[in-house]
This record gives sequence, C-alpha cells and structure tokens, in this order.
Amino acid sequence: MTGDASTEAFFAVHRGLPRQAPGSDASTRRLLSLCGPLPERPRILDLGCGPGRSALLLAAEAGGASGAEVTAVDLYAPFLEELRTAAAARGLAGRVRTVEADMGALTGEDFADGSFDLVWAEGSAYILGFDAALARWKRLLAPGGTLVLTECQWTVPEPSAGARAFWDPHYALRTTARNLAAAQAAGYRVLGVHHLPDADWAEYYGPLAERVRTLSGAGAAAPAMAAALAATREELDVRARHGDEYGYTGYVLRPVTAGDGDAWPTRPETAADVAAVREVNLAAFETPLEADLVDALRTDGAWLPGLSYVAEAPDGSVAAHALLTACEVDGVRALALAPMAVAPAFQRSGAGSAVVRALLAAARERGESLVLVLGHPEYYPRFGFTPASRFGIRAPFEVPDEAMMALVLDDSVPVPSGTIGYPAPFGV
Repeated sequence: MTGDASTEAFFAVHRGLPRQAPGSDASTRRLLSLCGPLPERPRILDLGCGPGRSALLLAAEAGGASGAEVTAVDLYAPFLEELRTAAAARGLAGRVRTVEADMGALTGEDFADGSFDLVWAEGSAYILGFDAALARWKRLLAPGGTLVLTECQWTVPEPSAGARAFWDPHYALRTTARNLAAAQAAGYRVLGVHHLPDADWAEYYGPLAERVRTLSGAGAAAPAMAAALAATREELDVRARHGDEYGYTGYVLRPVTAGDGDAWPTRPETAADVAAVREVNLAAFETPLEADLVDALRTDGAWLPGLSYVAEAPDGSVAAHALLTACEVDGVRALALAPMAVAPAFQRSGAGSAVVRALLAAARERGESLVLVLGHPEYYPRFGFTPASRFGIRAPFEVPDEAMMALVLDDSVPVPSGTIGYPAPFGV
C-alpha cells in the first residue's frame, strides 16, 4: 500500500463534504466579530481552506458593503475547484482567488510580508503545529492585522487513558492555558477566545459518518480504502466515547508590535489611583456595592499587592479597573476576578479587555494557577474562561451554570473541585 494510494483513499472519503473540520457559520461569524473593525475591503488569506465554507462567508460578510478580497490556499486541487464553483454560484467569483500551494511554505510577491489584514485558518493549523503556525504566519499580517485559527485541545485537566491512547500518537493536544501562553510567548495579544460547541462537531462528523456508511456498503475495498475507513471509524468512535474531554477552540490574535497594541496602557494601581479607582467603580455600576467591595478588600488578608490593575485613558486618568483577590475552592487557593469596571465614557472601547488581559498575564507570571469569575458568559470566554462546572467547581449560591467561569493559568497544577470560598468582604 503506497503513500499515494493512502492519500487518494483519504481524499475519497473526504471529497465533496461541506467541511473538513469541526465548525459552523455561526462560529465563523463569532470569530470574525472578535477581530474588531476591519478595512472597508479587507485582504484575507484563508489557509488550508478545504472546500471553502469559511472563505465564502468571509468574502460575503467581512469588511464593508463591497465585501472582502479572499485568497484561499489549499494543496488539494479538487477542494479548490469546489470552492470556485460555489463562489461563482453565489456571485462571489470576483472576491475569491484560489491558490494551490503549501500553506507552510508560501513564497512570491503574492505572499510578501504584510500582505493581509486577516489570516484565517479553521481546522488546519494542526498540519504545521500550533507553535509553527504562529511563527510562520505572523509575517503575512499587515500592521494592525489579525490571525484567527482553531485548534483541537483538551477540555479537562486529566484526560483519560482512552482519549490519550488515540490523540498522543496523532497530535499532542494542549489546554487553553498552554495555547494562550504559547500565543503570548510568540508575541501576540489575545483579542478573543471561542470554544466551538458540540453542534460544530456534528456539522463535520454527521456527513463524514454518512460517507463512511456509504463507502462501507459498496463491497470489498482496496487495502488503502479499507485502512482509511477503519481510521475514520476509530476517530468517530473516540469522539463518541471521549468527546467531553477534548474540543476545538478558536483564537483571535494580533501581533503586539502591530496596530493598536498600546491603545490602552495598563499597569498595577498605585496609592495615587485609589480615589480614581473608586470613582470608576461608582460610575460603572448602579449602586456603590462594587466600590465598597474594593475598599473593603484593600484591608482584608485576601488582598494581593500588584493584582489590582488599571488601564489609562489618553490623558493619563483611570479608564478601567480590574481586581484579583485570593479565594479558595474546597480549601485550595484560587483567585477571584471581581470587580471589573470601565468608566462610562470608555465602555466598549477595548479598555476593559486590555486591563483584564494585563491582569491575567500578571497573575500567570506570579505563578497563580486558577482564576474564577462570576460574569457575563458572552464576555469572559474571550479570555479563555469556561464554565467552572467542567472542573466540578460551584458557587456557594444559586447562579446560572454558564455565568460561573474558571480559567486555568497553569495546567501543571491539579485543578481543585468543590465549592468556592470567597473572602469575608464578599458577604457570602
């Protein structure tokens, strides 16, 4: 059985399917929304585009009324032909250009440094490896450009032996914490994180499972096809048995040296900021409870010097504030993120996200391992937070499951389970 025969069998299984990895139009739109404003007609590079589901959506919806210019790259010519046909059928032929090339070795003037406003890779970065993709694709971004990629990763702190038996020989999965650390080490700011829902796997595996059934029912298969079908059945079976242990996550990243990386300078608060921090909290919330909480925590043993951060407005005033204090989970140390406040004049400007990112980075650098937050489930996942219930962590009061979230900063430390114990000033 030759390598060519194995490759042909693999593509025979996958050719003509709507997707080549977990995903959905909804997730593509969510990731696009996390990128922030784009140029009127952005230049987008879709790497490992497959049949082009994402490329088509980006061409139609990214940027302004005139849409985007999408360069779609893949090594498999039939996928590119499918994309060209679909683009023509949707009236997008003028916005989508296909290139048959190796996404890990892009050369020539079409792929010169700084050529693209947005580099997109749903379900394809694993071919190079997450770290290699971060390194090789950064040069392609124009100033202020954004990299979006999805990566399969562990969603539990201790994957089972069965899950590891499948994944470890194929691809070394990491956790959100390690991928975030890798992105930051590679010189990126994390603009957002999106955990793909189970429905996105169904969009991929549903048609794939039907294809396997069809080909299996066609009678005796050549050795290469029999091996391809067996491998695909194993993949589907592992997902059915261990799907709660791994999943795909999208990362929206921007090089720290490009664009608006310094739009909101952040730093630990000083004694001179205390009054301004109180004013920001008073202005941001309807009652003085949050401002009073900050003041009470300052005199409590849970206060951690250096983990009260501010974002500065252009005039040097405090635009946003975020605080981490010590708490416990069943007696084991953790951190509580609360409160986070943005002055009304600077809300929806990025100041809040900037101060939270800086604060979490400071906690990680100090060696902290776990952060908990009770907050909006549409906001905090962009920083990597996931429902705390996945770790067996629960609040000491009734709260919607999706609102109580956890972020593992160091996955080499066991994640405790149990009930959160807050400092006395929280009053719970």
